[in-house]
Amino acid sequence: MASPVKILVLRFSSIGDIVLTTPVMRCLKQQLPDAEVHFCTKRAFQTLVETNPYIDKIHYLDGGLSELLAQLRPERFDYIIDLHNNLRTRMIKLGLLGVKAYSFDKLNLRKYLYVRWKVNAMPDVHIVDRYMDTVRPLGVINDENGLDYFIPYKDQIEPEWLPATHRADYVAYAIGGQHATKKLPVPRMIELCRRINYPVVLLGGKEDRAAGAEIEQALGSGLIYNACGQYNLNQSASLLQRARVVFSHDTGLMHIAAALKKKVYSIWGNTTPQLGMYPYKTNYVVLEKTGLGCRPCSKIGFDACPLGHFKCMNELPLDFEMRDLRTKKNF
Repeated sequence: MASPVKILVLRFSSIGDIVLTTPVMRCLKQQLPDAEVHFCTKRAFQTLVETNPYIDKIHYLDGGLSELLAQLRPERFDYIIDLHNNLRTRMIKLGLLGVKAYSFDKLNLRKYLYVRWKVNAMPDVHIVDRYMDTVRPLGVINDENGLDYFIPYKDQIEPEWLPATHRADYVAYAIGGQHATKKLPVPRMIELCRRINYPVVLLGGKEDRAAGAEIEQALGSGLIYNACGQYNLNQSASLLQRARVVFSHDTGLMHIAAALKKKVYSIWGNTTPQLGMYPYKTNYVVLEKTGLGCRPCSKIGFDACPLGHFKCMNELPLDFEMRDLRTKKNF
């Protein structure tokens, strides 16, 4: 009997990017049922992949590349699907010489033209669909079922674990962001929560807890529950799942909310949806300051506005309509 086809998928970071690769694993496994799908990432992102039923085996970058290659070579892969396409993954492909590889096109030149010269040559194609192009040579196509996120039972949050003011219903707001220029300043976060005028659960890491405390102090614990730094990633995902709607900066929790098919109000600062990483296959609203000649100033972000005025966030209009809160929601 012939051995199953073995496929190695590479993506080392980050939270949002790994969530955006989930349709690739699902479609590979469902459309090539005899395939053995392996995934390789950093140990820090174990939570994102260890419960994915479409992944047969996971390899972690714990040390150097030589140790990882020693782990990968005995697997004798038939194909490599490189969804990161950086120096590290190119070295892995070189170290596994002879394995047929398909690599994600990062469109670096187009991104440079857009960010540096504001010439938008980016295709009107979501990054997920570009990821899916890498497996098309294997006869695998997008099933159009969106993203996946699997929350283990042990991390499901029960309503009674929340403050009484937030047990029946709430809006989730992911206030974090990898870079400061992707986040509203705290006074504007307060303005946004006041505009929502509904119980809000603030989500983020420990580094966001101080900002959450400022928001809670300004608006009161009856309206704000500062959950930043209180829950692990899966538990935060569970809180997103229970929320009526989700507000989020351009960050990993935005993509997790999309995977959970939540309506997302996505908040954009120095980056733009035209870079191809807006909420995928879910209902969403874009909140951004258009008409700025300096935007996007980076495909990633900065610690502070390069021009000092931070107009993309300071002048971002908060003129959304919260029709989502007019009907009763049951958990």
